[in-house]
Amino acid sequence: MDLTPSPGLVKRSLAAHGWLGLLVGALMYIVCLTGTLSVFYPEFERWEQPQVRESLDYDPVVLERAFNDFLAQESLRTEHMYLNLPTEEIPRASVSNQQRGWFVREDGSLGDEVEHEWTHFIINTHLYLTLPETFGIVLVSSLGAMLVGLIVSGLLAHPRLFRDAFHLRLRGNGRLAQTDIHNRLSVWGAPFHLLIAITGAYFGLVTPVLGVVAELTGRDAQTIVSSVFGEEPEVKETGEIRLAAALAELSARAPAANPFAVTVHGAGTERQFLEIHASHPGRMIYSENYRYDSAGNYLGKAGFSDGEVGKQIVYSMYYLHFGHFGGFAVKLIYFVLGLTLTVVSVTGINIWLSKRKHRDALNDIWAGIVWGVPVALSASATSQIAFGFVSPVLFWSVLAMCVAWSLRRREPARARQDLIAVWAGLVGLLLTTHLVRFGVDALGPAARTINTALLLQLGLLVCLLRRRRTDRSDPSAVAAPERQERFEPRASPELEKTEARA
Repeated sequence: MDLTPSPGLVKRSLAAHGWLGLLVGALMYIVCLTGTLSVFYPEFERWEQPQVRESLDYDPVVLERAFNDFLAQESLRTEHMYLNLPTEEIPRASVSNQQRGWFVREDGSLGDEVEHEWTHFIINTHLYLTLPETFGIVLVSSLGAMLVGLIVSGLLAHPRLFRDAFHLRLRGNGRLAQTDIHNRLSVWGAPFHLLIAITGAYFGLVTPVLGVVAELTGRDAQTIVSSVFGEEPEVKETGEIRLAAALAELSARAPAANPFAVTVHGAGTERQFLEIHASHPGRMIYSENYRYDSAGNYLGKAGFSDGEVGKQIVYSMYYLHFGHFGGFAVKLIYFVLGLTLTVVSVTGINIWLSKRKHRDALNDIWAGIVWGVPVALSASATSQIAFGFVSPVLFWSVLAMCVAWSLRRREPARARQDLIAVWAGLVGLLLTTHLVRFGVDALGPAARTINTALLLQLGLLVCLLRRRRTDRSDPSAVAAPERQERFEPRASPELEKTEARA
């Protein structure tokens, strides 16, 4: 019996492999880029509503009254109710249920409704790829697990990576430049990339792993969760929340703790209690959770600051993944290293495409995705600022149009220039719209960081467009490399040996 696959089957399998590889690469690219932007989500939230008055000072009694008034509205009450205290990152107080929120004014009255839809869209795209949460987070975390494998196997497969850590060939053959960029950034960012991949895999895969552990140990999954996050305390008193008393007790109990949020569990029920989330200076944990009954009596804490090592590790994952420790400087470092991981994802696919012996629609689709994603993100941000509207449908529709344009162009280099021009136009429109809508507030401290970054981005895009236009003025400067990359059926033996050594 001949088990040798037919040539037709081999051809179809290779095509399927190519499309699957492109899909995984595209999803990895989107996750990496939106994750890089998510590092600055507090700045984006303030930028979306720069008109809200900001202050780090607050009166606990005023916030207590505002929170109780909010809790008393049955039409707004949900199982969990939240109070966000002003912090250095977001110096605004707000109350919210599980669907909506409002800022709290100095006198305790409710102000503007909280509208951070674009920021939430970026975060949700990074965590779920806009898919249903349960499926989306498992998919994204699976990409994180795959990334761990890619990083480790890449390091093991290239023994000269560290020896050639500063060897860059950015001129000449495009494939060599892509290979060197990919390899060098992979080496320089390897510890960070592994950290991001491992912590990213944790967020979505912890639930399936928990099920496996429960099955193997014979323990109930909820019991295992409670051993890490704690069980609900026995409530002594219910009624109105005495927030000021609880905050005063916390200050005496843990003077170094910095409370930043309050959650009321079981709001309006006999099991109602509040949990004060507080950060601890010099610690990587997201928070220690201090529990009080409605009267402000201390009920205990979760133990993330001084409990078992496993507990402390679990509650350190957030800061490790998003870089929200050590101030703005650490955020900048995470942003730069996140961009390197994004570039590594792109150049990996670029190298694979360039090594093929032919050129087809995959090349055009990939160009449309790489340059279409920032176009779609800019379009969604502009829509939010101009009309208060953003949705996954808008993002994916704009991205689909960019891919369609690239397919119509059938020249990735020119499609890239077209999409960069559109990207630059949208950034300019976004800046103008933000200034027109918010006026002087668009120049204030709440929006200054993001608008400055957008202005720098616009300048960079204009420079890219001008440089490419100058390059095209000399046909010989681009014609030969283009012909070689697009139509050369096989790389020279010398080139293949050089790439193998790299």
